[in-house]
Amino acid sequence: MSNQTVVDRIHEFNQGRDPELLKLKYQTMAKNAFSFLRGTCHLFYQDLPVEGIFASAPPVWSCGDLHLQNFGSFKGDDRLVYFDVNDFDEALLAPCTWDVVRFLTSVIVGAHTLNIDDETAIALCRCFLETYIKELLTGKDRTVHGEVSTGLVRELLLGLKTRKRKDFLDERTELKSKVRSLKLIEGKTKPATESERERVIEAIAESTQTYPEPEFYTILDVMHRIAGTGSLGLERYVILVEGNGSPNQNYLLDLKLSRSSSLQAYTPCLQPDWNSEADRIVAIQNRFQESPPALLHGLTIAEKSYVLRELQPTADRVDLDKSNGKIKRLKKVIKTMAEVTAWGQMRSTGRQKSAIADDLIAFAETASVWHDSVLDYARSYAVQVERDYAEFKAQVNEG
Repeated sequence: MSNQTVVDRIHEFNQGRDPELLKLKYQTMAKNAFSFLRGTCHLFYQDLPVEGIFASAPPVWSCGDLHLQNFGSFKGDDRLVYFDVNDFDEALLAPCTWDVVRFLTSVIVGAHTLNIDDETAIALCRCFLETYIKELLTGKDRTVHGEVSTGLVRELLLGLKTRKRKDFLDERTELKSKVRSLKLIEGKTKPATESERERVIEAIAESTQTYPEPEFYTILDVMHRIAGTGSLGLERYVILVEGNGSPNQNYLLDLKLSRSSSLQAYTPCLQPDWNSEADRIVAIQNRFQESPPALLHGLTIAEKSYVLRELQPTADRVDLDKSNGKIKRLKKVIKTMAEVTAWGQMRSTGRQKSAIADDLIAFAETASVWHDSVLDYARSYAVQVERDYAEFKAQVNEG
């Protein structure tokens, strides 16, 4: 890897993706350093030194790609509204410091997009660390819902709670003679071929035939979905299903190709022998979250594994732009993110060689030993991200 440029490494990682969407991914990554960080999780872990606190910290079930935009609200399988980590594509067993240091790096790199200075970004990092440590020390796990949320998170949860299904459907579908079909929306959807539609319809019908209400999954329409940053270029669909009745109780589902975690080659932790990458993602999400998103499960299509779940709109992420650089509002959000990170790690203790609660408590008790090391690495790597981003952007500008 020492002879490769950062652009070579990015190109190698993204081979085999849809060329049109890969071009869009690169354009998105070129917008700013934070977008670049989001699209290069693989670089982060290729560069992370697996030594010291990044090797000896207790192993936990990790998101793997923890950053400011990988938290959001969703309706759980109990239909209540929650705020939590919301992306587990990279999830696996890793030292608990890995999620922490990637999140801190995202705060420092994202400082300019948040309209805050570097000093404030470091203060927010310290807030995250202090809250994370405090919550580990309790040995408990809790959840964030409307009744206990504050600030921007509360606004987000209340918005989702009051949103009507019909309004969401009207945004994404067209209604003719009481039958809905998906809209072709620039930057969000593109048509699927007839063979792709048939494969999806057949696979979902087969995987749901033993469910209590298989007719819920009767497919009305299928399109390619364009979403995310790191996953752009991978096969992904938005699916309109019958749900609880046409036209206003239809449901939108997200079907996404699963690939191996970017952390897999670097983590010192022995991983379970999963049946598929989708099984890995679904299993870890179920362990980490109190109530995972509705309709979450894995399925196989032509020997490839996919994760199926209810579509969660991008609007259900915290809009950090609303903070407008106000430190008090940002601190509340960062504190909540630290809490759900600690609670998720604590909730999933003692499963297939993850640390037990006592190990995490003991680790938090020694925070004075490792606290500064984690923050110092985040600060130094944020500088590396800026350098890599500048090199990448120059290449994109050259075509």
